[in-house]
Amino acid sequence: MIVDEPAGEAHLASVLERPRAEVAAALRELSAEYTAQGRGFDLRQVAGGWRFYSRAACAPAVDRFVLDGRQARLTQAALETLAVVAYRQPVSRSRVSAVRGVNCDGVMRTLVQRGLVEEAGSEPETGAILYRTTNYFLERMGLRGLDELPELAPFLPEVDDVEAESLEGTMIAEAVAAAAAQAADGSGEADRAVPDR
Repeated sequence: MIVDEPAGEAHLASVLERPRAEVAAALRELSAEYTAQGRGFDLRQVAGGWRFYSRAACAPAVDRFVLDGRQARLTQAALETLAVVAYRQPVSRSRVSAVRGVNCDGVMRTLVQRGLVEEAGSEPETGAILYRTTNYFLERMGLRGLDELPELAPFLPEVDDVEAESLEGTMIAEAVAAAAAQAADGSGEADRAVPDR
């Protein structure tokens, strides 16, 4: 409850001076026990570590207490940009703009400021800065890793419905945003659960 980011099993094992396998088993048992008892909090494995979260059923009360009516949600443009970065990372701003069909410089700055996206080196050919999602992104989405992002295929339009020049434009950006929204809704964490501090 006192950490700012998920605590890894190796770190916890080191602090507790216990074998990692024993600590991992204890964490899984605690998580199952809290769920079975219907506690107001949950112990979840996210972003390569473990962290306490408010249970989804209690999240509205926690939101009211913590946020006091102030909630900063991402705009549709920010969600689309974030989704493109998540699925195509590492990716340059110009590539994200090409996929979305609009300039995304301001939105990328916002995502970097919020800690959802970070620099990931530069493109050897052009020298453009590449971006990727952060562990905070995984944590907020309730994902253990990027491999848990939903497949894009169900959200893509049929080939007959799309002109060749729009394949890199708005339709793909909308499909990526829909998949990211499903990931958020499917995990139930993006807007409802608030990490305990």
